[in-house]
This record gives sequence, structure tokens and C-alpha cells, in this order.
Amino acid sequence: MPELTRTDAVFVLDLGDDENRFAPAWLEAVTAHLDTVVAGAEPAALVTVGGGKFYSNGLDLEWLAGHGDEGDRYVAAVHELLARMLSLPVPTIAAVNGHAFGAGAMLAMAHDFRLMRADRGYFCFPEVDIGIPFTPGMAALLQSKLTPAAAVASMTTGRRFGGPQAAELGLVDGTVTQDALVTAATESVAALAGKDRGTLAAIKSTMFAPALATLREHGN
Repeated sequence: MPELTRTDAVFVLDLGDDENRFAPAWLEAVTAHLDTVVAGAEPAALVTVGGGKFYSNGLDLEWLAGHGDEGDRYVAAVHELLARMLSLPVPTIAAVNGHAFGAGAMLAMAHDFRLMRADRGYFCFPEVDIGIPFTPGMAALLQSKLTPAAAVASMTTGRRFGGPQAAELGLVDGTVTQDALVTAATESVAALAGKDRGTLAAIKSTMFAPALATLREHGN
């Protein structure tokens, strides 16, 4: 399960050491940890990272197949997590330690910045290959972060991008070695931790207003 630690102003949210799929209990745990991150008024920033081969493999399709009557509520919870990360009032960076697929990659995209391991792991939106179209909210999120060319290249092909390719396309901001990943991510947001929360929240809410509205409209 996800665990939250803190060093000085920087919180590190370890998403877990398995596939880190968005099971209901996992979603609840991440939401609770985000509550902790934003609870105070002191300088703060957030790093998220996985503990194993995966950053996150996205939706828990096995759980969803067995709980079809809860599908709408589940999708709403996923949308709310994405919207919340997109508008979090502290600087955020995803340290993509391994595979980031589907909604897991969307969660990374909802951060302010993304740093990926250079030598292992794929960043991928496989929806076109698994027959699950993007919801309007998910599409709006990705299109708010990507150039039109990058959106087409990643959203319509199902292509798996390694770290250097993901950086070239603009899916991530850069790549580093595995050993340096969390340190580099932490250092990059530590310098931003003192930004005024109210101002940052207002800026993000304005920048991403259409995506946030669509995520929350179609999540309810």
C-alpha cells in the first residue's frame, strides 16, 4: 500500500511495490496521504514514485470486472484523483521508476513535472489496443499537457515509450539513472516548496480549468 514520508519540505509518496493499480483501497490511501500533504501552511512539495518495476499500471480492471455495479463510482474516484493532483496547491513531480500505463501514466501527467528512469520502463497509453476509449476527462487532461502532435503520437497508437523517447516526445521532462531518480526529483521541487499555496492553486485552477471541469463533470 502507498506510504508517505517527509524530509524537510518535501513529501515522498511511495505508491507501492507491486503494479500499483487503482484498487479502491489504494485510491483511498493515496487520497488520505494527499490530505496530509496539503494539511499545513508551511512550505511543501510532493514527489511520487513506485517501489518496484511499476510506477503504476493504472485501472484495476480485474476488480472492475467483478464490480460492474460500482463502475460509475469507481471512475468518479479515479477522475477526482487526477483532478486533485492536477490542481494540488504545492509543486509536484512524478519520479517514474518503471512502467507507467494507462491511468498510471495519466496520474504522472497530472503532476507539474515528470522525471523518468532512463534505462528501464515504458510510458504508455494502451487504450486503443485494449478497446477502452479515453473518457472525456482523461482526454482533456492529456491534451492540456501535451502538444497536439504528442497527443496523437501517444494517445492513438498505443506505443510504448522508453525514457529517452518519452522525453523526446515531451511525455516526461527528463531522464536520470535509477539510483539518482528520487534524489533528482526531490531536488527539483525542493527549491519550489515555498511558493504561496493560494496563488499556486489559483494559477493551476486557471491554467487547467477546462480539463478540471471535464474531469469533475464526467466523474459525477
